[in-house]
Amino acid sequence: MNARPTRTLAAVLSLTAALAISGCSSDSDTKADGAKSDDAKPTMTVSGAYMPEPVNDKMAGAFMIIKNDSKTADKLTGVTSPLSDDLQVHETKDQKMQQVASMDVPANGELNLERGGNHVMFMGLKNKPKVGDKVTVELRFEKADPVKVELDVKERTYNAQNSNAH
Repeated sequence: MNARPTRTLAAVLSLTAALAISGCSSDSDTKADGAKSDDAKPTMTVSGAYMPEPVNDKMAGAFMIIKNDSKTADKLTGVTSPLSDDLQVHETKDQKMQQVASMDVPANGELNLERGGNHVMFMGLKNKPKVGDKVTVELRFEKADPVKVELDVKERTYNAQNSNAH
């Protein structure tokens, strides 16, 4: 008569013990089933963010370094800004740029958005920022929380690669 409740109690205790032990594991990014937990969101940081002063109000580019210090790879999936309702992520291959749905931000790595390479493109500016202005953008990712970034508006000839040469 007592066999069934005893087996149930033993199963519950075993499950409780397994959960308690897994909670002490050093790899808290992984659930018991091997899937990544929601708590393992990558955290992105951005440096060197700038926009060359646009020539006109039709388009502008934005450049920056997006760094992912986590063990989880992610993707830049979009960008928004009060300056334009149409921001695009552009990839440059064989000196041709094309819009892409996303760009990889590798685990423990960086995504470099730079002149002549991958970048963010503003289409149809609501106004034309001047040198010294700041333009706010919000980067959207597949896994990480959105990141707000202030772009410094620089001279049209500014190139971050040459900024440390002086």
